[in-house]
Amino acid sequence: MSDNVILMENVRKTYVMGEEKVHALRGISFAVEQGEFLSIMGPSGSGKSTCMNMIGCLDRPTSGIVRIGGKETAKMTEKELAVLRNKTIGFVFQQYHLLPSMTVLENVMVPLRYQGIEKNLRRDMALDALEKMGLSDRVSHLPNELSGGQKQRVAIARATVTNPSIILADEPTGALDSHTGVAVMELFGKINASGTTIVIVTHDPRIGENTKRCIRIFDGQIQSDSKNSSVEGQE
Repeated sequence: MSDNVILMENVRKTYVMGEEKVHALRGISFAVEQGEFLSIMGPSGSGKSTCMNMIGCLDRPTSGIVRIGGKETAKMTEKELAVLRNKTIGFVFQQYHLLPSMTVLENVMVPLRYQGIEKNLRRDMALDALEKMGLSDRVSHLPNELSGGQKQRVAIARATVTNPSIILADEPTGALDSHTGVAVMELFGKINASGTTIVIVTHDPRIGENTKRCIRIFDGQIQSDSKNSSVEGQE
């Protein structure tokens, strides 16, 4: 139990829309150990985005248990959830979510500010994260001056700058061409090799083939949960 950074037990999520009830999750259970590299796959409407919101502490289950970093999210206040998100989880999104009026460096410094870290240290930590992404020559640029691949690397730098135990990525290659997408997946592989747990939510089977474990969700239930032996051996 102590090695599980993510634990979901019989999790159900029902949304009430007018007189209609939408059963987004229908009793899913799985555990993720520290250092795993997995994808959660499924078509639109399968429940994978709802599952992502549970892991990201952005939503609470209707029933069942969700534990992130050993803490049961349903029992936490909104403030406690915000602290857990900031310290434990780094987010990477398909559309990058970079602040357009801020430089690359300023964007990466944002989560550190929320942690109350002193400005000079924030700058040093952000510069280090950008160097690891090969972006030392782009720190003063604005997001609209970057390519899609560069924007996603900035987003990954921002996600990793706080040294979270979990990186949660939502369709991180969805807006990229195939070559750039492969490069981004290789970056995730390097981050995972350092011990960070990485969960990628996607509908793209090519992503599932490049993670060590793949959970397939369909109609709110887990269809399969399998290890990818060809990836397991790649270190």
